[in-house]
Amino acid sequence: MELKCAVQTYAWGKLGMNSIVASLIKSANADFVVDEQKTYAELWMGTHENGPSYLKDTDIPLQKYIQENTVALGSNVVQTFCSNLPFLFKVLSINKALSIQVHPNKQKAKELHELYPDVYKDPNHKPELAIALSPFEALCGFRPIDEIKDYVNDIPELLAVIGETNVRRLTQTNDSMISDALQHSFHSLMTCDSNEVARQLRNLIDRLHNTDDCYRQRVKADLLERLHNDYPGDIGCFTIYLFNYVTMLPGEAIYIGPNVPHAYLSGDCIECMACSDNVIRAGLTPKPKDIETLIQVLSFECKSIEKIQPSREDTFTQVFRPPVSEFAVAKITLPPGQPSYNLKPRNSASILLIVNGKAKISSKIFSRGSVLFISANDKVEIKVLCGCHPMLMFQAFSNI
Repeated sequence: MELKCAVQTYAWGKLGMNSIVASLIKSANADFVVDEQKTYAELWMGTHENGPSYLKDTDIPLQKYIQENTVALGSNVVQTFCSNLPFLFKVLSINKALSIQVHPNKQKAKELHELYPDVYKDPNHKPELAIALSPFEALCGFRPIDEIKDYVNDIPELLAVIGETNVRRLTQTNDSMISDALQHSFHSLMTCDSNEVARQLRNLIDRLHNTDDCYRQRVKADLLERLHNDYPGDIGCFTIYLFNYVTMLPGEAIYIGPNVPHAYLSGDCIECMACSDNVIRAGLTPKPKDIETLIQVLSFECKSIEKIQPSREDTFTQVFRPPVSEFAVAKITLPPGQPSYNLKPRNSASILLIVNGKAKISSKIFSRGSVLFISANDKVEIKVLCGCHPMLMFQAFSNI
């Protein structure tokens, strides 16, 4: 069943047809009018109330269809998640950095939702998987501690906003106390006077204009200047020296678990997550920051980020399986000349997105941007049309 899906026009998205989100929607819906002055940031595929999908032919909400046809979810999903689709599938098109954020674990999400339902919209956790569609940049998790120490010793402006006492404690403490020292340093950074933060950032930006290329490269001057141009004076600009800076090529992926600080900076990606929209923000945003909650939930583990490696399911399909039961994502690439392909039946409901190519499925023609809901255990044959380029699809399903 083809879906009609929600588009989010957040300010950090790409403009008009430069956005893969707009391009996908337009390709699948000829009557969709793209405004070249509007930002198209996210395509949501699923049942979340902030952007629900509908069955295209009947305009019935996908959530209503699932509740009336729970067999479509699969018995394992119903046993674990009741009559709910447990994942939210997305496409993101990023022109400038999203807010630095963290998502609470299930227990904390439930507590926050009960205390502040207007801010924390649901009681669920939000682990995430991001698969790059284009060259992609992100910040994710605290760097190895030796890298953080090098930066605070090398950048006087960073030392100033963290505070000399905290830096001394961070650089001189033993390994068993690093997490505590880092927590104090990060809290000091996040609560530093905004005027002082803006002044130190300006000092650093000005100083970088008169330094050699080696130093500029070492302190990621180009990235700092880009973030500062988009978010002038924002405390989040300094976090590039505390968090891992990750770059990905198309097809590479990262998994972000609960309590891990992160921010997507640029590029396009497929994203899948538990069905939630809970966010605790920490910077690179004009929106409110909940610093005390942030410090409570944040993981201060310092390590490099490892990209998640897919498993090969068959000749054409790779599957990314994060360590959660809510979701997994298959990347399906059919080469030119491949006449057909049988999707592997899944024991859960799934959502299939066609990113490139055209195919006949169940006597209907689907092309780039088409989004299909597939019931559990359904057998689906894809007959490829116009196979002069590879056909690329992504399929989200429950990881149970």
